[in-house]
Amino acid sequence: MKNSYFITGTGTGIGKTFVSAILTEALEADYWKPVQAGYENGTDSDWVRAMVSHQQTVIHPETYKLKLAASPHIAAREEGVDISLEKIFAAYSTMAFGEKNLVIEGAGGLMVPLNDHEFVLDLIIKLNCRVILVSKNYLGSINHSLLTAHLCRQKRLRVAGWIFNDHFMDYEDEIVKWSGYPALGSIPRLENPGKEQVREWANHIKEDLKTLL
Repeated sequence: MKNSYFITGTGTGIGKTFVSAILTEALEADYWKPVQAGYENGTDSDWVRAMVSHQQTVIHPETYKLKLAASPHIAAREEGVDISLEKIFAAYSTMAFGEKNLVIEGAGGLMVPLNDHEFVLDLIIKLNCRVILVSKNYLGSINHSLLTAHLCRQKRLRVAGWIFNDHFMDYEDEIVKWSGYPALGSIPRLENPGKEQVREWANHIKEDLKTLL
């Protein structure tokens, strides 16, 4: 494959799935959510599949699909499952050939536990992907964003940059300056975004992504 990009961010509910759909569309990439916790209202893979227009995109099946909407290690425990990074890596290895990019969506943020001793951070290190950070602008997001960036630097992750979701004052410029990671794109607050919005914003940031990635 050309490149694989792991989408993570400052926490849960910040728009990672929306951003992942936009990136999948913009990069004409495949999409993969290795661990899905909670699917009563459909999975993130289902949503991305419905939002992406590019006909060649492959939505890869989840390695772990857990019923409970909770931290993955708790959801797995409820079903008597132990999430294995080796199993996820084995699934990834079958995708790592070809000419398309791959967008990988994580669960929550970097320190979300996947089992009793490993976190999303450890999965990123295992897969050795480039990382795209998502930050939703809100009061307090500077702190959360810079803590995320600090951990990325400490663990020497290959961070491509930020995609900002929503607008709040001039937080984006502050986060870019203090983190040292560039902005890859900025998406305004959208209520119930659909396929047209995904296509629109993919076209809007596509050229910048080609330059920055």
